[in-house]
Amino acid sequence: MNELEKILRYFSSDICEFIINVIKNDSKIINDIREIRIRVGKPIILKLKNDDIVLRYTVSQQEILKILEKFCENSIYAYKNQICNGFLTIRGGHRIGICGTVVIENNEIVNIKYISSLNVRIAREILNCSNQMLKEILDIQNHTIYNTLIVSPPGKGKTTVLRDIVRQISNGIPNYFKPMTVGLVDERGEIAASYRGIPQNDVGIRTDVIGNVNKSKGIEMLIRTMAPEVIACDEIGLKDDVDAIRKTFVSGVKGIFTMHGKNLEDIKNNKEISELIESKRIEKIIFI
Repeated sequence: MNELEKILRYFSSDICEFIINVIKNDSKIINDIREIRIRVGKPIILKLKNDDIVLRYTVSQQEILKILEKFCENSIYAYKNQICNGFLTIRGGHRIGICGTVVIENNEIVNIKYISSLNVRIAREILNCSNQMLKEILDIQNHTIYNTLIVSPPGKGKTTVLRDIVRQISNGIPNYFKPMTVGLVDERGEIAASYRGIPQNDVGIRTDVIGNVNKSKGIEMLIRTMAPEVIACDEIGLKDDVDAIRKTFVSGVKGIFTMHGKNLEDIKNNKEISELIESKRIEKIIFI
């Protein structure tokens, strides 16, 4: 069973059958599908790598709620903290974006009700996709890595690449690069795709994963408890993230991070990351 089929099991039988009938004989759609967009009163949209397919199936709010309940294993309350962040991650690392009416108490989001949209982002594990990039990241002469920032617009594969980089650094490359202990902060569960604490994706045999925690706290906990040689995390940008990364470098730990952006101008527009680069702590910047 492929990842798309696993996701479709969460949908109602009507929606599942409808989508399967559209894609069953089209391998291009099956291979290229990136997202399934579901909106109340509007058609389902299959978002491919370079195209959209609009299905003649209009979704009701009741159907959306039933789908969300299945994603939450019939216990929405157990996933309340994730829902309040606007997304949840299910087994396999697939991320479900959630939109609706936000409920705020004491300046904190406490719930999202009247759910109106779901965005199912399909995660894919692509082994060895980082081979070319690794040549720039590995410091072979000193048996370590360069502190690296990977920059990419959303949806261009930076998380997939980061996962494979972590795997290869953790396992090592025979006769080329000795393995290193990696601490992975998986805030949204998209990298290791841990299910009940066990990574479903291959992130290497020397990788310790901490999830469901913000990056700054996760970095601090890993350095204090797991003695990593490398810290990796996805989508940095906040002041707290950068402060934690500075502490990482002071501790003698190397780092690989990603951020949203298209070019150097986007990096300069982020004051915190720009200052980190100007301090020459980041040794490599790679654009996807």
